[in-house]
Amino acid sequence: MIRHIVFFTVPEEHLQEVRSGLSILTGIPHARLLEIGTNVKTDQLGTEIDLVVYGEFDDEAALAAYKAHPDYQLSIERVRPLREKRIAADYDSRAALTQPL
Repeated sequence: MIRHIVFFTVPEEHLQEVRSGLSILTGIPHARLLEIGTNVKTDQLGTEIDLVVYGEFDDEAALAAYKAHPDYQLSIERVRPLREKRIAADYDSRAALTQPL
């Protein structure tokens, strides 16, 4: 499974508009799970991030199909002019190091 995580910083005056633009992504098929979240900023060292997109995809092909969907481009067109920073990471959870509880 591929986990897709994207972090955004957004000026306060555009926060709701960017969240609305990102919410377009939740209507795109191909994801097992897709969430748009607002950072609650409880970490002592890092509270810079404002919004998070978290997605789970069966494989790289499903992630590629998600990114090829027209609504993905629509979301980019709405969000890009309003956001500041965007940081993305994708990783295969089958290859991730885990620690048993």
